[in-house]
Amino acid sequence: MDTQGCGHTCVTPVAQTHGHGHTHTHPARHSPTQLCVPSVAAVSHLCAPRHTHIHTPVARSEPLWCVPSIRSVMQKYLEDRGEVTFDKIFTQKIGYLLFRDFAFNQAEEAKPLMEFYEEIKKYEKLDSEEERATHSRHIFDHYIMKELLACSHPFSKSATEHVQSHLSKKQVPPDLFQPYIEEICQNLRGGIFQKFIESDKFTRFCQWKNVELNIHLTMNDFSVHRIIGRGGFGEVYGCRKADTGKMYAMKCLDKKRIKMKQGETLALNERIMLSLVSTGDCPFIVCMSYAFHTPDKLSFILDLMNGGDLHYHLSQHGVFSEAEMRFYAAEIILGLEHMHSRFVVYRDLKPANILLDEFGHVRISDLGLACDFSKKKPHASV
Repeated sequence: MDTQGCGHTCVTPVAQTHGHGHTHTHPARHSPTQLCVPSVAAVSHLCAPRHTHIHTPVARSEPLWCVPSIRSVMQKYLEDRGEVTFDKIFTQKIGYLLFRDFAFNQAEEAKPLMEFYEEIKKYEKLDSEEERATHSRHIFDHYIMKELLACSHPFSKSATEHVQSHLSKKQVPPDLFQPYIEEICQNLRGGIFQKFIESDKFTRFCQWKNVELNIHLTMNDFSVHRIIGRGGFGEVYGCRKADTGKMYAMKCLDKKRIKMKQGETLALNERIMLSLVSTGDCPFIVCMSYAFHTPDKLSFILDLMNGGDLHYHLSQHGVFSEAEMRFYAAEIILGLEHMHSRFVVYRDLKPANILLDEFGHVRISDLGLACDFSKKKPHASV
């Protein structure tokens, strides 16, 4: 009998024949690496009378391993971080695609909602007013009026009146169907989302998140080029990812400088804020694609912006025209709106932090001072 560290007595009967012709059964030792599980057969054998010479062969007890699945491990990991919610999953690209697949193939009640949602998203991407006018009428006729006539419209009267009011005035703003978007998400957020969590699509989501968390990058995965910027904790380089050839900006923070200036909290906060706002592929924020560290550097792989910043252009060209400022302000506001939708307050808005790409569009950069208010209300202080 051998008692292992797991607290169970491990007994495996092994028959041996001695010189006097009798067969006796002795316990065999397991390797310390084996998981010990007590068996009824082994216990019965120990309790048998000692004078019995021949015993019925007893089935060999096999060690049992309880290995948790990737789904259960990842679900626990994500739940502990508040990531298993409709809003968190639906706003991630892989999460949205898997939820869409589930809605179209496994949840009949979700399919019309997702079709309506996608039609609205197509409408929101249209640039010209003429295209929006045509598509808005199509949406109203096929997804609103048709359901109203069939007395099966599952949305509120206020949402319908909002759309009718704008269409009667021939107004077709990009957010015309926003009340419907909110109600569609609210309907998907309940029992349908719970069914998704119990489906094989959520298992696939957990598998993808496991792959994502286990990607280990090093400097060898990138070809680093010239310096394109400097900051308090390090430099920014242009770089190319070796396997895809795509260009990025590599922000390298020096760990010694961070420690010397007591900036550990700022560096960690920037990493967290970038991960929050980088979901959803917002075109008005410098988003992060990868992050890794070496013994002396902390590196963020960001969208490459090679058009300079607003501070540089102001110093070179003086004032901007009203049309230029209106354009820049609109894109900055959309970037801030994206942050606020993810419960992030920016707190560092200045011309030097507004970067331009080669086409003249702007993005908000440097989230070191940003704040997550998902679990607390923001407040002002002096």
